[in-house]
Amino acid sequence: MGNPRRHTMRRATLLMGAAALTPAALLTAQAPSAQAFGTVNALGQHAEHERITRAALACAPGRPSDGTCFEPRSLDQIAGHKGTFGAVGAPDTDEIATPEAHCDNADFLTAAGYPRSREEATRQLQACVAKLQSRFREGVDAAGGTLKADGTVAPRESDLTRDCTFSLGVPGRNKCEAIEGLGRALHGVQDFYSHSNWADKAATGRPLGKDNPPGLGLPAPSPLLALSTGRPPAAADVPRELTTGCFSLLPLGCSQRVQHSGLNKDTGLIDPATGATGNPATDRGRTADNFDRAVRAAITDTRRQWTDFRDALTARYGKDRAATIGCVLTHDDPARACAPKG
Repeated sequence: MGNPRRHTMRRATLLMGAAALTPAALLTAQAPSAQAFGTVNALGQHAEHERITRAALACAPGRPSDGTCFEPRSLDQIAGHKGTFGAVGAPDTDEIATPEAHCDNADFLTAAGYPRSREEATRQLQACVAKLQSRFREGVDAAGGTLKADGTVAPRESDLTRDCTFSLGVPGRNKCEAIEGLGRALHGVQDFYSHSNWADKAATGRPLGKDNPPGLGLPAPSPLLALSTGRPPAAADVPRELTTGCFSLLPLGCSQRVQHSGLNKDTGLIDPATGATGNPATDRGRTADNFDRAVRAAITDTRRQWTDFRDALTARYGKDRAATIGCVLTHDDPARACAPKG
């Protein structure tokens, strides 16, 4: 994403602006994220979070949902659409300065004298996973409220006549609350692959170091992001050379550390139907097809998390109620589509 000082200024501007905006204004503001896959079509971003989520979760055009994919209006809520961030983009409106929401600051190098230990980096990664697990759990908790006590659809809690509001803790319909929990969890999961070296490769012909950390080239989904378990990964399961980037609002806050600006693969073009990528815009993203690696990994793990979310609904509410809840979350007219047959 280019100049790290410019990133800091962008992020500081968005942080101050988000504090002053009303929830309604946040839904229409096209403010940039300076530290994640993009959420808007401006300032070098191409709504990367939205496009990843659409590629992962959309039903085929004209096909009704079978409970595993999202119909268009429901997909708009989780992925976002023109003028909105969607649930997956919500952390870029009100958790901009929360590193755990984006899996930032879990940086480490094996080089002698690196200013953070492996143990410190692992604790920060565990805090990120714990944060995402709490969001995942919030979504499962809220999903139960989409049904009445008798197991039928609660129409007022599942209506999408109006877009959901996902920013600044504004309460909403239970379908919106469930989608928000899942979407905020997905944001951090997707950022993990952009902000870390889990799936990428280092540049050849350059020495390894803070400006060119090693790439692990590992597959997705990462076992570190098993959100449905409710348990952060054990320290022994974290690869020793795993690193994410350090991000700070202070100009020298990440001095001598692996920086977000040098490791991220945040921006480029993504086909929202197929997930095909092009025109990576960051140095690390242009190296060894790393932008494509990050996007494909994010799509794969987004699908894993949605599968695990449905399994968590079954574990929490039982098979029949969970099936109806899944229908409500994925269908645009659940009062009709998810009503008892016969």
